[in-house]
This record gives sequence, structure tokens and C-alpha cells, in this order.
Amino acid sequence: MQQEPTALRMEDAGIRALFSDEQRLQSWLDVEAALAQAEAELGVIPAEAADEISRRCRLEYLDRDAIDEGLARTGHGLVPLIWELDRVCEGDAGGYVHWGATTQNITQTGKLAQLRKAHHIYLSQIGRALTLLADLAERTKSHALPGRTHGQHAVPATFGLKVGVWIDELIRHVERLRGCEGRVFVAMLGGGAGTLGSLGEIGLDVQDRMAEKLDMPPMSMPSRTTADHLCEYVTILGMLSATCSKIGREVYTLMKQEFAEVEEPVPPGTVGSSTMPQKRNPKLSQDIVAAAAQVRALVPLALEAMMTEHEADRANSVMMDRALTQTAVLTGDVLQYMIELFSGIRVFPDRMRRNLDLSGGLIMSEALMLELGRRIGRQRAHDAIYDAAQASVVEGKSFTDALGEVRDVTENMDAEQIRSLLDPTRYTGASSLLAERFAARAREVAADLGTS
Repeated sequence: MQQEPTALRMEDAGIRALFSDEQRLQSWLDVEAALAQAEAELGVIPAEAADEISRRCRLEYLDRDAIDEGLARTGHGLVPLIWELDRVCEGDAGGYVHWGATTQNITQTGKLAQLRKAHHIYLSQIGRALTLLADLAERTKSHALPGRTHGQHAVPATFGLKVGVWIDELIRHVERLRGCEGRVFVAMLGGGAGTLGSLGEIGLDVQDRMAEKLDMPPMSMPSRTTADHLCEYVTILGMLSATCSKIGREVYTLMKQEFAEVEEPVPPGTVGSSTMPQKRNPKLSQDIVAAAAQVRALVPLALEAMMTEHEADRANSVMMDRALTQTAVLTGDVLQYMIELFSGIRVFPDRMRRNLDLSGGLIMSEALMLELGRRIGRQRAHDAIYDAAQASVVEGKSFTDALGEVRDVTENMDAEQIRSLLDPTRYTGASSLLAERFAARAREVAADLGTS
């Protein structure tokens, strides 16, 4: 039997529901209602017609079967909805539905209204994740482990510092998401070719009024070929997902038995393998990596969709719509996996400490070099410690013994100094301080997002 995806066992963030057929159609009706109200206020259509259109712009008033039949017959996504709205409006109000607009004006604005709802969910999810990461950073600020560069031990660090780095990056994504709001979530009314030909100059006022009713800024140039703002949003979500993937990959790696420094939540009864009973497999971290990869793969599609021909191009609109919808849903999944992961992650400081000793003190070479450098100069000290370190590795001798064979070391440092300098827990620098600072910063941002 195929294993059930992790997402189906988790709390639903509600983003999939935002992009259901029903929500899509309702978002279009909301735009049609705002358009009618704006036009009535500016004397473009009768006020009575706008009131009736607005009253009937609820999906429950419309015949879904008729809309679906019209779609099958015409191949047009919006026209059957307009027909049905026209039909249910009393009097002659239906004749003023969709006045002066073109399909993309309605569908793109409706899509952005849907996406804005998802956007607020993302910010809430990130806020929850930041709160969890703040707790983790504080709890592990002094948990010393090997800092690793290029996959090799570098100098000691703390796990809390690692978490602080994640927090710092996520906070910048919050800034990006907030910073793009005025550019991305805009209402468009430009007519068939972006000229507002059916409305004339008053069309700009109609767009402004329509946008106000939708609580959105108006599109500065209501061109159907403009998609940089849409691509920007997909790209930001791609970057956010890449950060989450980096975090997920780190947890996945540190969960390996060879590291064994952390373990993601493994609820009782979880089965890792149908044939190997001992398996406690990472699932959430791998789900993050997999979903985030799909988000990043949609960024090139969004970039491609920016290159529209002339004043409109259906192919590009279809590509961008696909990129926006799929990215939106996948990003919600990624963030929900993050919340689940850090709601129950386990850390193993004893194993972190043991891993610090794997190299037999070699991880403290920098500390030894700098202390020796105070006496004989940095470069000469570097050469002396380098000789000892390479001899230790190549000849298989202990680092302490190798140091004892280097004259510059033995003439300038005694055994007690060397022993003290080989303690990795004393060389974590500002790791704890940075972990504390970014834990506090995470709480500030989470509070600002209303999720503390």
C-alpha cells in the first residue's frame, strides 16, 4: 500500500481551499461587484443596476451546472459565469454586468485577491515557526557542536547559533513579503488592450474606485502584458522555500546515525519501513525539501510568463496562473511542515559534544594558532600548527603528540596551556549571544505578525 503523504496527517493551513473552483468563481464575482459599484458611483452605469449586480454576485445564486455546461461549450472560463450572472439579475441590470472590462481584468484581479488571503496565512505560519525557533535557539544556545565548512569540522559553534542563522533569514523573507504587497496585490482594469477604450479617461477613476472597494491598490499601468509583479511574488516564495529547504536538509543530515545530533518528531506507532523494523526515518524534513524543490522549479515558469507578446498572450497567462496557484499551495505545505517539524524536534547535546572530539582536538587548531601567534606571529604560528595537524592526520598520531614534535610549539607553550586550548566548549565565540539576540528578534517579529 502506498504511504499516505505527511500533509494529509497535518493541520490544514487552509490554502488549498482558497484555490478551489468555488473560491475562484467567487473571487471573480467579487471583482464584478466592485466594478459595478465603482461604475455606478461615477455615473457609468445606473445605480440600481449596480445594486442588483452586487446583490447577485454570490455563487449560491448561480446555477453551477449551467456554468459548467457553458464552459464545456465555449471553452471560455469567464463568459458562462457572466451569462449566468446576467440571467439571475432582475430587470435590465444584467445588461450592465462586466461593463468595460475584459476577462483578464477580472480573473487576474480575482486571483490576486485569493493570493492575498494565502499571503496572510504565510505570514501567520512564519510567525508560528519563528516562535518555535526562538524557543529552540534559547534552549540550545550553549549546546556546543562542530561548526562544519565544506562538510568538514571547522571550529566549534553551538546549535543555537545555527538556529539563529535560520531565524535571521526567515525574518528577511517576512520583510520581502511585506515589502512587495503594494506592488503585487493590485486591481487591474484596462479593457481589451490596456487602453481603457470602452471607458475612456474616466476608466482610470473607475479602476481606482474598484480597487478601493477591493482594498487593493490600482495597477499603475493596467496592461495585460505586465507580469513582473506576479513573477516577483513567485520568486519571493521560491526564495522562502529555498531557505526552508536548507533548514530541512540540515535536519535531515544531522538526523543520520553518523551525526545523531537531532531527531525530527517520530510519533509512537510511526512505521519507517515495511521490511526494516528499526527505521526512524526523517519524513517532515524530506517533505520540506521535496515541496520546496517544486516551488523553485516554478520560478523559471513565472520568468518565462513575463515575456508576453503584443498586448496580451493567452499562453503566458496560463503559465503564470499555473505558477501562482501551484506555488501558493506548495508554499503553504512547506511552512506547515516547518511548524510540525519544530513543534517536536529533539536535540542531543551529549552527542554533539562527542562529535566535537572526533578529530582528537584538531578542531581547535585555530585557537592554538592564535595563542601561539601572540608569541611568534600569526603566519609562523599557522605553519607550526599546520605541520602538527597534517602529521596527526597523515601519520595517524594524536594531535597532542604531533604538537609535541613541533619546536615552535614546545618552546612557547606548555602542556597545561595546550590542554586548556584543546577544550572546544571554550571556543564558541559569540554563538550564545547571537542565539539569544535572534531568539528575541524572532519573538518581536512573531508578535508583530500577531502569532506570539
